[in-house]
Amino acid sequence: MGNFLAGKAVAVTGAGRGIGRAVALAAAAQGARVVVNDYGVATDGTEPTSAVADAVVKEIEAAGGTAVAVADDISTMAGGARVVETALVEFGRLDGVVCVAGILRERMLFNMSEEEWDPVLATHLKGTFTVFRAASAVMRKQRSGTLIGFTSGNHQGSVSQANYSAAKGGIISLVRSAALGLHKYGVTANAVAPVARTRMSAGVPTELTEIGDPEDVAALVVYLLSERAREHPITGQVYTIAGPKIAVWAQPRELRAGYAEGTWTPERIADFLPGTVGVDPMPMLERLTAMEQAARSGTRPNA
Repeated sequence: MGNFLAGKAVAVTGAGRGIGRAVALAAAAQGARVVVNDYGVATDGTEPTSAVADAVVKEIEAAGGTAVAVADDISTMAGGARVVETALVEFGRLDGVVCVAGILRERMLFNMSEEEWDPVLATHLKGTFTVFRAASAVMRKQRSGTLIGFTSGNHQGSVSQANYSAAKGGIISLVRSAALGLHKYGVTANAVAPVARTRMSAGVPTELTEIGDPEDVAALVVYLLSERAREHPITGQVYTIAGPKIAVWAQPRELRAGYAEGTWTPERIADFLPGTVGVDPMPMLERLTAMEQAARSGTRPNA
């Protein structure tokens, strides 16, 4: 047992398997008391069971730690509140929440149904909001705490997971908003975009050239939950961790601007924009285009 999180109470959603489980185990191993939340569904969000959350609690207790299971669906306001309330009832405080819960329903945008869109947004984006909403009210009063959301490199866009990509982009904006709104109360908010071997990453339609294990991600999360991260302070950031690699994503900002003398018209914009303001190329689109060209020519694109 370590002491990186000694005395802290932490809640982790999606903690029954994969990265969430690794985070819960690592937090407990570093001295935190942990609320293990998992609705226990399959990767598409079906067949819920409380057994997976219970199993992780037993693992933590067997290793000498303290944990409690909550099998509520965090895509509901009541479910998110229950996660936070459980920490307060069982541990008397809440120092950090980590929202890992997610599902996948892959489909091309032109074929995607409402039933494939809504549950993915509900689990990822709303599920982060419900927990953040309840936790931030507690943390504002105690004037300390850490919120951690889980995003993905797919927030840049996705060929066949528009629902997942939209949800992950929304989580980044939610985290940045939390960082801005809660800064004066001593609360930090960050996002992690992991690349790790899990049952969800196994279904990623593109090749993952840099990938690690859930335990790598857990180490970063434990750090972000700790007082060591609050010393700097680290807030409003998006970090990728992929095995030995840690990277920080750029903050959104204007790249170039142009000004008209007088009012804009469509014709003036057509003459002006391409050669001045221009575009900011999409790295994923460039990679996809190279792959398509290689497929047509029968060659292999450069990595």
